[in-house]
Amino acid sequence: MSDTDAPTVTAAALAIGDELLSGRTKDKNIGHLAEMLTAAGITLEEVRIVPDEQQRIVEALNALRRRYDYVFTSGGIGPTHDDITADAVAAAFGVPCDYDSEALTLLARHYAERNLEFTPARRRMARMPVGSRHIDNPVSRAPGFIIGNVHVMAGVPSVFQAMLDNVLPTLRTGARLLSDKVPCPFGEGDIGDPLTVIAKANPDVNIGSYPRFSGEGFSTEIVIRGRDGDAVAAAKQEIEAMLADIEYSLGAAAD
Repeated sequence: MSDTDAPTVTAAALAIGDELLSGRTKDKNIGHLAEMLTAAGITLEEVRIVPDEQQRIVEALNALRRRYDYVFTSGGIGPTHDDITADAVAAAFGVPCDYDSEALTLLARHYAERNLEFTPARRRMARMPVGSRHIDNPVSRAPGFIIGNVHVMAGVPSVFQAMLDNVLPTLRTGARLLSDKVPCPFGEGDIGDPLTVIAKANPDVNIGSYPRFSGEGFSTEIVIRGRDGDAVAAAKQEIEAMLADIEYSLGAAAD
């Protein structure tokens, strides 16, 4: 099966934490996740951010895990009282949340090596839904976990990224998304109508336009994305021809 014949694999992200919604913490995980999944051939189709409220987490998680092939969560698996993600995920799957013996052993050894007390708060990081599998955490040792199609990871960006590196090789992937771009010296107002015509004539690709502003005025970067290289190339040719026509028309009007 060729890459373009591969089925689409979909994903969603669920970021958890009051601090994200208040603006106290700026999310750095969603963009990294999107970039890594796109490179792997997995389409991130939806992102949600919810507070540290169990019912809100359960509702969002159940909706996302039933709709997409994979769900990736970030945040809420630390040692404090408001780290309730493990309990919420267990509730969503209808299983108990309990101390995992392997995680307890791992963390006990980790804190002993650092001459730190293995406090009840630190023990909390060994709790996970019964039946979960570990996601290795080479940064701070406390593991994430996988249950069903849900991958539960830390909110700290360095830990999240390390966990994701361990998860990605285990995932089923689809056709990789190809991308090309066309620099455009005109503003969106000049290209909007003909670009819409091209987009409708090329349903197998996604065409985005992104305005730029400099001291010389507005310009636009046009990006073409798709899983069929020939379709991306064909749309690019049409866009380049459209821009040449606009440039010619403007030059003729100036004459």
